[in-house]
Amino acid sequence: LVITVINLMGGATSDAQVLNLSQPILNVLLGSGIALMMTTIVLGQLTSQVNASTCMLDFINNYFMLFTSYFSLFIEFTGLLHSVYLVQIIFSM
Repeated sequence: LVITVINLMGGATSDAQVLNLSQPILNVLLGSGIALMMTTIVLGQLTSQVNASTCMLDFINNYFMLFTSYFSLFIEFTGLLHSVYLVQIIFSM
């Protein structure tokens, strides 16, 4: 859900100027989606990894996190995680 929202809201306009960078650099960052990819990594993955590295095992030392871990593993095992791509294809038509 976070990645879908970032993709919907993170598209750059054709006349975007970021930090007064030159046009070839803007084409690489904005045209190829590298800037959007970095935003997704920072918002979706990096913050939880930093939190887990500082809390270590205390991060999962309760029943709610145990349930969350098992539920996430179940979703990954069934393949429901990849159904998002089907929704993306349907909405792009």
